[in-house]
Amino acid sequence: MVHHREALPTSTIIPSLVRWGLSPDADLVYRTLVSFGPSTLPHTARELGMSHRRTAAALDELVAEHAIRPLRTGSMENSLWRAGSPQKVIQALRHRRLRIADPWAMARRHLAVVTGIELTPHLSGTASRHIRLLHTPELIQGRIAELTRLERHERLTISPEPAFDESTLEVASPLDRELLRRGVRLHVLSAPPADGDASAAHTEELHKLGARLRQSDQVPIKLMTFDRKVALLPIDPLDARRGAMEITAPMLVERLVAIFLRDWDSARDPRHSGVPAITLTEREQALVELLATGLTDPAAGRRLGISSRTIGYTLRGLMDRLGVENRFQLGLALGARRIYQPDTSPTAGEHTTGLPGLRE
Repeated sequence: MVHHREALPTSTIIPSLVRWGLSPDADLVYRTLVSFGPSTLPHTARELGMSHRRTAAALDELVAEHAIRPLRTGSMENSLWRAGSPQKVIQALRHRRLRIADPWAMARRHLAVVTGIELTPHLSGTASRHIRLLHTPELIQGRIAELTRLERHERLTISPEPAFDESTLEVASPLDRELLRRGVRLHVLSAPPADGDASAAHTEELHKLGARLRQSDQVPIKLMTFDRKVALLPIDPLDARRGAMEITAPMLVERLVAIFLRDWDSARDPRHSGVPAITLTEREQALVELLATGLTDPAAGRRLGISSRTIGYTLRGLMDRLGVENRFQLGLALGARRIYQPDTSPTAGEHTTGLPGLRE
């Protein structure tokens, strides 16, 4: 049975839910329901070309986040699912993320990690020379500047603060620029930014200079390591006046680096908003624009002077680069990047193969 599909206003932008912690499958299903109106599990699975199991898991995920609701009660299989408005869904996900970034929770995680790496044996006897206490913010800043000048290979930083003020950035920005211009690798793992964060311009500059930055909702500790030989660990991540420890004991530095690498692997690049970056060639851009107007493959081929087979190869290459499996998913993925705006007329959803606006 084909259900009536409600049209989405062409001015509506559907943000990626992956950026806010949901899976790519959940994002595709949500985008389908927003773009083309309420649908059942079987119909959505057919449109996306996804398995029944994957589609059901995505719907479960969206239900748990209150991003969709049933218009007709019943089982997961028989319910008619409707998407909540993107504005309200993103607002709810954002509030959840800000709760995760609670500073007291951050401090507890930091102290738990510090306790867990067993510093006590290294604070007495001859081993104490491997841990130096920096008692004031001025001493910490001075030591960071000194270690930055000595660095040759790699900086690993974990920043759990959800917001930075201008004064902090005034100190950090010149040191980071110096590091990157010398060819030192800079990896920064941070919490998602909160309201009032002043670091957006600094973050963009770091990206352009070659730094690698990722975000995680569960940043475990505040930490800086220099060439994997020296680590700076604050006593209290919420109060710089409490001082910091400079650690040079190889075993302890190695454990702190392992913590960084573990959480780096599960974090995400905030620039991609949960979807892979892509730049279309001139031919790909022209082809997508022609097919999006409703032209068939042969008609688009005549306009571009290429064969239908070449069109097939071109679209297949785009699907492979974006990690999607059919033309319908391709249209949604391109729409997420605002490269392609789907046809949202009432009849646009009444098909089970191909792609609205990109039909064969």
